[in-house]
Amino acid sequence: MRSACNRIPHFLPFSTKQNTTHMYFSKHNILSRIKDSDSFFILNPLLQQADIITADEVKKIVAHDYSLPALAEKKYILPIEEESKLYRQKYLEFIDTRETDEVQLFFVPWYTCNFACSYCFQDEYTNPNNISSPELIDSFFSYIQTAFAGRQKYITIFGGEPLLPGAQYKEIISTLIHKATEQHIDIAVVTNGYHIAEYIDILQTGHIREIQVTLDGMQHMHDSRRMLRGGKPSFDTIVAGIDSLLEHKIPVNLRMVVDKENIQELPKLAQFAIDKGWTSSPLFKTQLGRNYELHHCQTNNQRLYTRLEMYEDIYELCKTNPEILEFHKPAFSISKFLWEQGEMPSPLYDSCTGTKTEWAFDYTGSIYACTATVGKTEERLGTFFPEISLNTNDIEEWQERDVLSIDACKQCNVQLACGGGCAAVAKNNHGSVSAHDCRPITELLELGIGLYFNVNST
Repeated sequence: MRSACNRIPHFLPFSTKQNTTHMYFSKHNILSRIKDSDSFFILNPLLQQADIITADEVKKIVAHDYSLPALAEKKYILPIEEESKLYRQKYLEFIDTRETDEVQLFFVPWYTCNFACSYCFQDEYTNPNNISSPELIDSFFSYIQTAFAGRQKYITIFGGEPLLPGAQYKEIISTLIHKATEQHIDIAVVTNGYHIAEYIDILQTGHIREIQVTLDGMQHMHDSRRMLRGGKPSFDTIVAGIDSLLEHKIPVNLRMVVDKENIQELPKLAQFAIDKGWTSSPLFKTQLGRNYELHHCQTNNQRLYTRLEMYEDIYELCKTNPEILEFHKPAFSISKFLWEQGEMPSPLYDSCTGTKTEWAFDYTGSIYACTATVGKTEERLGTFFPEISLNTNDIEEWQERDVLSIDACKQCNVQLACGGGCAAVAKNNHGSVSAHDCRPITELLELGIGLYFNVNST
């Protein structure tokens, strides 16, 4: 029945005895069978409607029989003029909201790292082995205060590895946190977590939003993937660092980088976090990151997942290991949001935050769109030090990218749940940030609604 969705034409004429107005099956309707269920769902991101329907109701829809009262009541069928007007209205609302949203500013004080992760993509960067200077840090804060004046913003310290041992590194991190605190800017840090204990006192001087730390499974698996240069293991030290952060009331975002090699570690890591008491802390949250090839990658490509493959395996693991959902609730497109909030999110006209609500800066004085491009000199969008210089044409290409400008998105019925995907991936795959990075939205919804709503489970 999954193919039924593909057989539904867009903008089908419809009329009733009571109303002769031409009605159309909305082009934004997403219809499919729920995984492991006899039921189906119909969902419309533009209308922010979602319903579970029966197989008999689906048969009527596929046969172009739109006599079901709920179809018109909930606007799954509507005049094309009404849909077009709503589409424009929601788009303007999206743009207005995005222009006032908080901005995340990544800052890379150096690209040096003490780890030799098996899948790291940064080792091939051609950057001088140097670190930020006081003058550059001053210029960074001066630039963001001007460029993002009146906007809420926070800084994420990124790398490389930002929390390295040594007085010169600690002095720079301390300076960054001090200057951010002076300007009432929150700080987040993305770290491998090995030297957290040495930085607790420094971190406590700032407004720390979160510290992101990575564990790729239990000890044996993690240490085979994320070891220090020279091969020394890191698991136990990182775990102790997470404990220390939580003890000092510093929020933790635990990340697991997932591929086919370590996916079976997810239930074990979930149970470990539960047993440690981490999951019961309001200061603890998690994320799963898909290990994928972007520009270049050291990992064996055969162990990399497609997005759908990863979520299919996560779905099966969650069914047999419910402890995972205490540790992490996967998004499955908008399924998690719908389940937790009881309503649909706003339509997603653009899923790429680069140059809109995300920018990246590094110790060379360069400006980039996002973390997927930072450090790649060919992707540089300008400089903030020693002088301010912006590549306005390139920036405009990034900023104008959304589902209205991407050719492949214009007639796609899942565009407002997908948002066009990642611009950096699109450029890597198709040669242009204006290209598409398609997401398997319908399939993800099948999995997510099946997992979270438990409809007619078989």
